[in-house]
Amino acid sequence: MSLLKETLLIFTDLDGTLLDIHTYDWRPAAPWLDKLQDHQIPVILCSSKTAAETLEIQQDLGLEGLPFIAENGAVIQLDVRWDDHPNAPRLINGTPHSEIRSLIDPIRERSGYKFTTFDDVDERVIGEWTGLNRERSALARLHEASITLIWRDSDERMAQFESELEQLGLKFVQGARFWHILDARGGKDQAVNWLIDEYRKREGFVPTTIGLGDGPNDAPLLDNVDYAVVVKGINRRGIQLQEDIPERVYHTTQPGPEGWREGLDHFLSASRHTT
Repeated sequence: MSLLKETLLIFTDLDGTLLDIHTYDWRPAAPWLDKLQDHQIPVILCSSKTAAETLEIQQDLGLEGLPFIAENGAVIQLDVRWDDHPNAPRLINGTPHSEIRSLIDPIRERSGYKFTTFDDVDERVIGEWTGLNRERSALARLHEASITLIWRDSDERMAQFESELEQLGLKFVQGARFWHILDARGGKDQAVNWLIDEYRKREGFVPTTIGLGDGPNDAPLLDNVDYAVVVKGINRRGIQLQEDIPERVYHTTQPGPEGWREGLDHFLSASRHTT
């Protein structure tokens, strides 16, 4: 039976997965986005971007009102229909951004770690780093529960910094291009499982789930779904999954939205799942 005829949730990373890593183009994925919308299958964005950015991208993609996961799981936007939920419209999952800053600034000053956060620069610099326009660059600075940075120090110093963060209840997460600091209790895995449980309680079903991602920070997402698509990415470390078997995981030959389309072709094509 086709997964399109079952109760399905799609969780997807953005940069380098659904969006081209350089141009942010998503048009190669448009046919599947349209088909999923026709079947009323939620596409839940799950990335390191801020909630403010993700709301804009939802509009671009025609996904308004659906839940999404921002800041690597530190922020969870609820389905617009769940307005009676005590956490509506958005759950901040852990230590707020301002508190994380107050913890890491003294560490940087004391130990001299070399890194540059999005708080250290203006929209123009973020635009140079990301290729985003000024408006979207401003949205990229509106962190609610994490910090995004460029690491400019050695690997040895990174290990030392990561150890200090762990002692403070924080974790250091590598994305496709940037590093992120957030509460150790949060993460894409925790956020995905929280939303799956909410769908089960509110919609009355146990969903089948597909996840798509391209960077190391997507491993927790891909480890916690039924089927995983590893989109060909630019990160030299790749993605290490706990159960990387062909029945569950597909590695694409194409990057970005072309790979996104390829992965859904693999798992959702009628010929593969028709009995």
